[in-house]
Amino acid sequence: MFDPRPSSAVKPTAEYRTPPNNEEAEQALLGAILVNNKAYEKVGEFLRAEHFYDPAHQRIFAAITKMVDRGQIANPVTLKSLFDNDPELAVEGGSAYLADLAANVVTVVNAGDYGKTIHDLFIRRQLIEVGTDMVNEAYRHDLDITALDQIGEAEKQLFDLASTGDVQGGFVAFGESVKHAITTAEAAFRRSSHVTGVTTGLIDIDRKLGGLHPSDLVILAGRPSMGKTALATNIAFNAAKAHMRSSGQEGGVVGFFSLEMSAEQLATRILADEVQVPGDKIRRGEIRDTDFPKFVQASQDLARCPFYVDDTPALSVSAVRTRCRRLKRTSGLSMVVVDYLQLLRGSSSRGAENRVQEISEITRGLKAIAKELDVPVVALSQLSRAVELREDKRPQLADLRESGSIEQDADVVMFVFREQYYLERAEPSRRPDESDDKFNDRYQRWQQRLGEVHNTAEVIIAKQRHGPIGTVRLYFDGQFTKFGDLDQHHQGDE
Repeated sequence: MFDPRPSSAVKPTAEYRTPPNNEEAEQALLGAILVNNKAYEKVGEFLRAEHFYDPAHQRIFAAITKMVDRGQIANPVTLKSLFDNDPELAVEGGSAYLADLAANVVTVVNAGDYGKTIHDLFIRRQLIEVGTDMVNEAYRHDLDITALDQIGEAEKQLFDLASTGDVQGGFVAFGESVKHAITTAEAAFRRSSHVTGVTTGLIDIDRKLGGLHPSDLVILAGRPSMGKTALATNIAFNAAKAHMRSSGQEGGVVGFFSLEMSAEQLATRILADEVQVPGDKIRRGEIRDTDFPKFVQASQDLARCPFYVDDTPALSVSAVRTRCRRLKRTSGLSMVVVDYLQLLRGSSSRGAENRVQEISEITRGLKAIAKELDVPVVALSQLSRAVELREDKRPQLADLRESGSIEQDADVVMFVFREQYYLERAEPSRRPDESDDKFNDRYQRWQQRLGEVHNTAEVIIAKQRHGPIGTVRLYFDGQFTKFGDLDQHHQGDE
């Protein structure tokens, strides 16, 4: 029938697009393995049956994998009985198809390249699936799932896909590792601080740890009011400040995830320390006219520090990884701080059903971020109330809250402890029938001990994969929530 519309107005039929695949590469790889099972070694580490596009090829590769794993030979003869009555393979010609695959092999040299091609095409098909799911979910109007939730789920799917998509891993010659170790040691020798990692700005901790090392997960834990956030902030800002002042020779670019405090509160703490004005006075506006020039100068200095704060609450580990990648790409990244890990979320599928498994997933995720981006990740952690029930309140590894995986996954575990906090809340009172002399003696001993620990803190290094454990004493000024080296502050007061 004649169509009166001009040809340009005729709507073209939609073109069907086949998902990315390469049947020839799949056939060539399977044939190469059937001819020489040693070809499997080039792809067995990363290639799985589901990575093949053709269902028949999936079944063949799964059978080959099972035979090779058992130490048996996989060839058309040994596999024939498995596929004699296989309906999937009947379409291709039955078990004779195995012989055809082997007969048409030209070379087994390119087996590794064929495997990577098949894997790459599988990842592309998965990306199409993720993209399609994103579009379909976005069209749905589900009141229980916000747009940000959908973004988080998409990030997680892409994160998981990126994890399975990396086929570049493998053994590295030990000589290369030794060269890298010597280069690191030489760089530390040339620095005046002799620190191999990112400096904490605290001399005694740097001596004990050698700085914060790339790919390490560092857990900084303590009970409430011990100063975890203050110490983490001091360390992070010291590193950023050292990077600025040394033109990149010391310290590093810091990404700080503040899940508990807002970026403004964190900035107020740092500003109070820099201008030596208590933070509570800054918040109340109790500032003298002479303080404003200090604020102006400090704000100019702080603006130049490579210190980036993200105060988004309830982030997922995959979101943290995505944002760290983005920061490293745009501004560089030398260190990540998370305050604190119990406020992170695991995958949405687990929710709050099993908190121990969720914490395990979070710590594994943080360790993976440290390794992938080659930066130290400092994660703050709460401790259980078991500390409060003991006479000696110093924390132990068993006090780490909710999961033993925190201790297992961490390269370094440090506890912050301030005896002054407990002593001030344990002022002696007279016991029934206690004499004046005994009470006065007990009270004087309490006062003496309080004087000894006044404005001091302990950082207990309870685990360190690469060095000794021990305790480092620091100066602590509660007025400015500042930690410093003890030998530079009131050492004579001890």
